[in-house]
Amino acid sequence: MTESRGPFAVGSGTVQPMTAAQPDTMGQPAGSHALGARYKWVALSNTTLGVFLVTLNASVVIISLPAIFRGIRLNPLQPANISYLLWTLMSYLVVTAVLVVTFGRIGDMFGRARMYNTGFVVFSVAALGLALVPGHGSTGAIELIGGRVVQGIGGALLMSNANAILTDAFPANERGMALGINSVAAIAGSFLGLIVGGLLASIDWRLVFLISVPVAAAGSVWGILGLRDLGARHPARIDWWGNLTLAGGLVSLMVGITYGIQPYGGHTMGWTSPLVDGALVLGVGLLAGFLAVERRVADPLFHLELFGIRAFAAGGVANLLSSMGRGGLQFILIIWLQGIWLPLHGYDFARTPLWAGIYMIPLSAGFLLSGPLSGKLSDRYGGRRFATGGMVVGAATFAALMTLPADFGYGPFAVIIFLNGVGFGLFSAPNSMSIMNAVPARHRGSASGVLATFMNGGFVLSMGVFFSLMVVGLAAQLPQVMRAGLLAQGVPAAAAARAAALPPVGSLFAAFLGYNPMRALLGPALHSLPAARAAAITGRSFFPSLLSHPFHHGLLITFGVALAMCLASAAVSWSAGDDRAPEPDGAERGALLGLELDAMEAVPSGGAGRL
Repeated sequence: MTESRGPFAVGSGTVQPMTAAQPDTMGQPAGSHALGARYKWVALSNTTLGVFLVTLNASVVIISLPAIFRGIRLNPLQPANISYLLWTLMSYLVVTAVLVVTFGRIGDMFGRARMYNTGFVVFSVAALGLALVPGHGSTGAIELIGGRVVQGIGGALLMSNANAILTDAFPANERGMALGINSVAAIAGSFLGLIVGGLLASIDWRLVFLISVPVAAAGSVWGILGLRDLGARHPARIDWWGNLTLAGGLVSLMVGITYGIQPYGGHTMGWTSPLVDGALVLGVGLLAGFLAVERRVADPLFHLELFGIRAFAAGGVANLLSSMGRGGLQFILIIWLQGIWLPLHGYDFARTPLWAGIYMIPLSAGFLLSGPLSGKLSDRYGGRRFATGGMVVGAATFAALMTLPADFGYGPFAVIIFLNGVGFGLFSAPNSMSIMNAVPARHRGSASGVLATFMNGGFVLSMGVFFSLMVVGLAAQLPQVMRAGLLAQGVPAAAAARAAALPPVGSLFAAFLGYNPMRALLGPALHSLPAARAAAITGRSFFPSLLSHPFHHGLLITFGVALAMCLASAAVSWSAGDDRAPEPDGAERGALLGLELDAMEAVPSGGAGRL
């Protein structure tokens, strides 16, 4: 006789996970009906809070880096400290991108709500540790990076299971709306983090991390009390080799990208460095090994057959391209506003991080308005036209941004970035719905993890791609412009030549952080100048004026690439087909049938298999 106690069945001397209620024909687990209509709104509100918190913490540090590094007494513009700067920013993103597939798969096996709630706990503990970092200098930076790694683990637990929990809770004809709200919260969090970071960093840098502690703790308690595992659990062995090769491959690629944008030897970037080239080659090799492993193990981390489903494969590729374009836009707008436009309009460099976030509010407003509406409409009319149209709108706004001068009028700029937000909001919900509706219920955790990997991985890749493109554009013109501008102010020729010869990535990072680097670039040479000349060089307008024309040259390159990514994403989204009905056909039915037959063979007829 087997007695059921909570999530486990006890009997016959073994402890086995109970198999939850099987999904009904509309893709909603029958158990959700017993919980009542209220449960789906509990699931939506809690997962929306979770993904918002994760993405907000991805961007809140971007805008707060100057205050954080001042707080730990470390100069981020010194060459030896650039790595600390990058890894304080990137460690969270890299860990989240690497682990989401693994945690999604484990959620399929042991319970998505359980993994999700654990993420809130880990996240709140890490946020508290970051707010209480005791060290200074390089020690403090290392402590921050370690804390961000742990916080990234919590973020991966949340992101990897949120979409699967929603898909389990909502019927197919309401998923677009639910995923739309959730997706827009995730994307909006990445932009609202800029405002929150600017406000809190102006008070105390520790508040940037401390603010997440009560929110994550409340989400944890709420999730434990309110969320339930509705999807069927499928006991399986953990695919250790798959986990190791996937994590190793992604980490190696992202390490290579991170160090590729730093100077190496006499080169403006590090793409010729043996470390960078070796990391990229190793990353590709490990990912190839991952594919080989997944084809051979009995219980793979990820069923590659899912990529035989057109809607899933096309949606994933479109999401990656969209995420890269959106991430590149965020970095470029921060540099444009903090390093050039705001100082030229009278804002002190110390205040530019806060005001950059404020002036980007129209972008977030566009997301918040169009995302939920797109999700609701895609439930009724299908998502393909909205996902495709959203990326076409995004491409058009990048073309419009290319027509603006470096010192633009704010009205046209605000309209363009608002429409850009509308375009990406139109895309997000239908894309998520297409991916999640396309897979069998038992693989929703893995699919949710892949979706988060594409989004977070695209964000990380965008930093390497767009920083590199911008440096290429600056390197073509900035040295000559800087040398001529310094000579015109009476700076000695030798000092002007030395400043102009420094890698342009330093000037780019200065603009990104809202710093005026002229005092550091010229050093003692400033003392030989008349006081008025020295004050002009270190004032608000001289550095932005020097940077504006070369920056605009790089801007055209980067926005041109982003435009191409949006158009490619639109084309791939259109190729995904109509997703109003989640029923597959043709080759897709074969792929799904193979996956379900594998599942039936893996579970003994007497009940759930052993772990």
